[in-house]
Amino acid sequence: NCCGKRNMPDGEIFTSPQETKTSGRILFDRFPGFYMGREAEGIYLEFKDGRVVKARARKGEDFLHSMLKIDEGAKRLGEVSFGTNYNIKRFTRNTLFDEKIGGTMHLALGLSLSETGGRNFSSIHWDIVLDMKRGEVYGDGRLIYRDGHFLI
Repeated sequence: NCCGKRNMPDGEIFTSPQETKTSGRILFDRFPGFYMGREAEGIYLEFKDGRVVKARARKGEDFLHSMLKIDEGAKRLGEVSFGTNYNIKRFTRNTLFDEKIGGTMHLALGLSLSETGGRNFSSIHWDIVLDMKRGEVYGDGRLIYRDGHFLI
């Protein structure tokens, strides 16, 4: 659903989850999460009822915790997106490119996307990219994405 209206290059399918429904855990183990010149590596997040309830980082954990304390909305998931541009071949440290790498997904903490029905407000929208070339995503108990490609 990314058509280059907001930024280029094109290449992502995104939505905003229901603010109180996200539960589960995720480890961002290949790419660092960075924001305004600071970064964290090996980010682990655990969600319950839409909020981050546990957060760790191999490097930059203080930064991670400071981001989550910015405001109440920063602890909520604002976006879930899949990168679909397989012509972007490497991680560049430029979020507008990296979030669109084919075979990745990213989660954004904070502000949700109103055009997809999101209602979470925050002063941040922090995109953190995850390499999914050896990963799986389930929706309502059904395998929908494996090893960087949709199965549906």
